[in-house]
Amino acid sequence: MSGPSLRQAAPAPGAQAAMADGAAPTAAGPAARLSRDGLPLLLFALLAAAPFAGFGDGASLTLMARAMILALAATGLWLLVGGAGLISLGHAATLGCGAYAVAILDAHGITEGAIVFPVAILGAGLFAFLTGAVSLRTSGVHFIMITLAFGQMAFFTAASLAAYGGDDGYTLYGRTEFLGGRLLESRLVFHFVCLGALALVWALCRAVLASRFGRVLRATRENPLRVQAVGFSPYPYRLAAYTLAGMTGGLAGALLANATEFVSPAILAWQRSGDLLFAVILGGLGRLHGAMLGAFAFLLLEETLSHVTAHWRLLFGPLLVLAVIFLPGGLVGGLVGGRRKPGGPA
Repeated sequence: MSGPSLRQAAPAPGAQAAMADGAAPTAAGPAARLSRDGLPLLLFALLAAAPFAGFGDGASLTLMARAMILALAATGLWLLVGGAGLISLGHAATLGCGAYAVAILDAHGITEGAIVFPVAILGAGLFAFLTGAVSLRTSGVHFIMITLAFGQMAFFTAASLAAYGGDDGYTLYGRTEFLGGRLLESRLVFHFVCLGALALVWALCRAVLASRFGRVLRATRENPLRVQAVGFSPYPYRLAAYTLAGMTGGLAGALLANATEFVSPAILAWQRSGDLLFAVILGGLGRLHGAMLGAFAFLLLEETLSHVTAHWRLLFGPLLVLAVIFLPGGLVGGLVGGRRKPGGPA
């Protein structure tokens, strides 16, 4: 007797490609093909060309680096929210793990990227694995609150690290080196490092969603009891996704520390987790690259509204409500038409 399987029938080619990007299988019309293939590739192409098309000044490169780092963290969070149906308010803690890994190693004279980045990624992954092992024993509101609690624990732990600045934060001696050279000191090089990291993580998450693991993960979001009934345990799949999301957060945190050359407990604040969740919802839960679009839109709104009022965060709530009402499919749905069902096999 063959093992348990969630595959009822082989999907059509268009549906199979759509599922690889985390979307419900639908007829692969022009809009669907644009969303699935063209939109993320166009986005990467624009980011690659931007420094040579009038946006090569320091301010523009810094802003684009911030946007790509935020998009990187949001993509990892999308894997939880859009892929597994898990709403986490502690995702910023993984950014903090990555950022503080850079700071702590820097304080001890270790600045080699071949050491710093793996430590940041694996450290954040370990934090996610340990906290996820506990958090995923719960569900619903309890899961949301326990992720928030773990995030706040990480925040206050960072604030208590007096040797690394405590509440005041820690200023790096310089950006991470590679083979003794300070390549990341160049804003242009750093821009393409961030772009490469974002493209790599997007491709990795897309491959995960297209795999057998991804199909089971989406099924656990739809109906965990049915998944158990056919012989799968949702827990290890969700824990693996939680850990992978944490590792992407660690990478984003390490890049953020290098971008600002400063690390503080504010990176781990629950508001940062809220910002990432806002970006994911704004971009759209029906497509993986919705997280990237949402992150760019979020940063654009932040830059615009912060010049209007010091209380710009108060405007985000009404904006999110309007976005949900008038763009139920998020920015991706608004661009390509139609609405991607979050509950579909995304």
